[in-house]
Amino acid sequence: MRAQMASTGTETGAEAGVSAGLAGLEEAEAQRRLAQYGPNIVQEKRSRDVPDIVRGVLREPMFLLLISAAGLYLLLGDTGEGLFMMASAVGTIGLVVLQEVRSERALAALQELAEPFARVVRGGAERSVPARDLVPGDLFLIGEGERFPADGILGAGDRLTVDESVLTGESVPVGKIPSVGLVIDTGDLEPGGDGAPYVFAGTLNLCGQGTVHVVRTGAATRLGRIGAALAAIDEEPTPLQKTTGALIARLGILAIGFCVIIAALHGVLRNDWIGGALSGMTFAIALLPEEFPMILAIFMALGAFRLARHKTLVRRAAVIETLGATTFLCVDKTGTLTESRMVLTTVWLDGKAQEIGGDEAIAGDCATLLKTVALASAVRPVDPMDQAVRELVPRLIPQVDTAASPLRTYPLRPELPAFVQVWGDSAGSVLYAAKGAPEAIFSLCRMKEEKRAAMEKAVADLARRGLRILGVAIAYQEQDRGVSPEALVFQFEGLVGFADPIRAHVPQAVAEAKKAGITVAMITGDYPATAVEIARQAGIDVNAGVVTGAEIAKLAPEGLQEIVRHIRVYARIVPEQKLALVKALKAGGEIVAMTGDGINDAPALEAAHVGIAMGRRGTDVAREAADIVLLDDSFVSIIEGVRLGRRIFVNLRKALTYATAIHVPIAGLALLPILTGLPPILYPMHVVLLELVIDPVCSLAFEGEPSERHIMEKPPRPANEVLFGSSQVIFGLAQGAIVLAAVFGLYLWALNGGVPEVQARAVAFIALVVGNLALAFADAAEPGTSFFDRRRLAFWGISAGATVIVAAALYVPSLSAILRVAPPSLSWLATLLPIAVLAGGWYGFVRLLRAAGAPSEGQQTAA
Repeated sequence: MRAQMASTGTETGAEAGVSAGLAGLEEAEAQRRLAQYGPNIVQEKRSRDVPDIVRGVLREPMFLLLISAAGLYLLLGDTGEGLFMMASAVGTIGLVVLQEVRSERALAALQELAEPFARVVRGGAERSVPARDLVPGDLFLIGEGERFPADGILGAGDRLTVDESVLTGESVPVGKIPSVGLVIDTGDLEPGGDGAPYVFAGTLNLCGQGTVHVVRTGAATRLGRIGAALAAIDEEPTPLQKTTGALIARLGILAIGFCVIIAALHGVLRNDWIGGALSGMTFAIALLPEEFPMILAIFMALGAFRLARHKTLVRRAAVIETLGATTFLCVDKTGTLTESRMVLTTVWLDGKAQEIGGDEAIAGDCATLLKTVALASAVRPVDPMDQAVRELVPRLIPQVDTAASPLRTYPLRPELPAFVQVWGDSAGSVLYAAKGAPEAIFSLCRMKEEKRAAMEKAVADLARRGLRILGVAIAYQEQDRGVSPEALVFQFEGLVGFADPIRAHVPQAVAEAKKAGITVAMITGDYPATAVEIARQAGIDVNAGVVTGAEIAKLAPEGLQEIVRHIRVYARIVPEQKLALVKALKAGGEIVAMTGDGINDAPALEAAHVGIAMGRRGTDVAREAADIVLLDDSFVSIIEGVRLGRRIFVNLRKALTYATAIHVPIAGLALLPILTGLPPILYPMHVVLLELVIDPVCSLAFEGEPSERHIMEKPPRPANEVLFGSSQVIFGLAQGAIVLAAVFGLYLWALNGGVPEVQARAVAFIALVVGNLALAFADAAEPGTSFFDRRRLAFWGISAGATVIVAAALYVPSLSAILRVAPPSLSWLATLLPIAVLAGGWYGFVRLLRAAGAPSEGQQTAA
């Protein structure tokens, strides 16, 4: 008796299995059920909204100091300065919040790109839909290495091997059998059963393929009942973010300590406790490099978004740091170098190769071979070669029945790389149709050595054309005894060849990778001669020949390390050997990026420094193990990812160096007048105005800066080179010290020349702003780029805004009174501007002179 399931997102087995049938639901009915049951999600991952971001910003030491300073002004009765400080603090906080919101939107867009899809049958047609749109009654297809998107009943296909440990905690996989001919009770849908047809959301299909009728979705699934803990995992901050956060916390404590010390010294030595408190707060605000966490968060989020626009989805932010150091790139052939557009072009029969195609019907032995190939191809194919067969054969042999289903299937296995389907007839006899690697088919046919040698020569001849070759064989039994294919002697039918052309831009991308110091190797399960031909077309070095998986299996780890130094083509490789290759390359000091798409590729993807999974044909397991997912499965996207990764790394380093440099003159100008007994140069409101310039420069101007010249003509950076180390810190401090010396020198010069204090302060403040902008441009801009490059609109917009702020501070009486400044004379303006530009921009002039002396090659890269 079928049990009625009344939970939300659930329907009876009768509805799920019988009413949908093999045609699936109609689209209108699916939309109706989606409205009724809701989306197929366990729990929506909550992103930070504006109030969350504001609360986070207000917990930062910098903003606590700003608000404290504003409160102190108001307590002292200076309403104008207090309100100005409060408005400036709100403006600064608003600016940071806007940047964080931009970052959150970029992350939300990435989350949409990373959303899993399911292959469903609706209205009799197969299509791909977001997994969240599955509804009870849907019919979806499941393949090896994919996670089940909903609870359901296995309707047709292979016997599946499923890992249900996410629900049961048991590491031993269980078998699932199709429900054909079984009485289904949806009340029995509980995980852990071996030999049952019930499958569950979140569990992993290890072997086999089939169709599943959805019974439960969303919170009604077994996964949904367990709780939201399994629905999403909070992303860990990168090591650099953790280190920076700890640094900011320590500097915050140090800044508060200095604030107290300076206030006490000022009060004791000058008997001015109020001025001491303001000076202490000014120094503390100036000392804190609070931009660091914002720079890292925004660069990582927007950097990942830029990569996604180039079809490269970053799953772990830390990999952006590693991309620029990659020295060795291991890629698959099918779909990565080639178009993954398999076309059945050639058959081999009785010692002759014959080209096929078009729509003209064929007959005779060729038709017999193609019928066997069709019988050995999945009814609802996932594999590109099965798809090619199912597309071509019905056109050439119209009488082939494409709607029938086999009795059972034997999927590919490492020990037997062949796919076998068993078909029955009304008399009870059965036919085994097999296709697969030629050597596997030869073994099934118990082929003698002499004939086998002749066949291997035929395979090699076809493979040299760049074709993917499969053998085809057939076996009969008068009665179905359920024996495995290995127990039978098959009859050899012939060979079939599939063409998969090289992607148009692959040779150029391989050449670019070589120019960038990245070695490219091809790893494929294909025949050696095919592998060599495709590698040659792609521009991969084939001079050292090819090494096969059988040869690798005989090598010790030390021998393999020697092989990988000069071999660039690997054929007949099984997934487990990819891991051995990665380990050998890493042992040789290479920074390895590895592509993979299969369930058994996960260990190699995990072991590589950069694991790259295929977004279209990759399994869920491969995508989960990878650092990067290629949304279009293209090799060109990998090279574009490397280019953008290098750009992000360089610009991020520049931004952090600039943030370090600019805090030196601000902190120095807050401290030096106290130590020398001079009138204060900076008050808290000056620092706040400077922050309104510094924050957007760090997050907008540097992040949007174009790539440096010849970025893909330089070797990868050393693996042990950190993003922001002691050399960058020292250089930043040196740059900042030069600006400090220039600004403080101008201030002393003005005071000693009889310039009033308010005008001398204005001279110093203007010089500091101009030096700040010159420093930013000098650090960011690459020689050879246009001064007014359109991609620098952010920088010039910020510069224009800073000019307006400074002009208002000088020439609006109420603001100049609050800021305690007065317009300097034109002669002083003419004096301070070139000094400030030189103090901040000297490094840019040095780089320009170096570039002018270097030979000109290449063009500016627009990444």
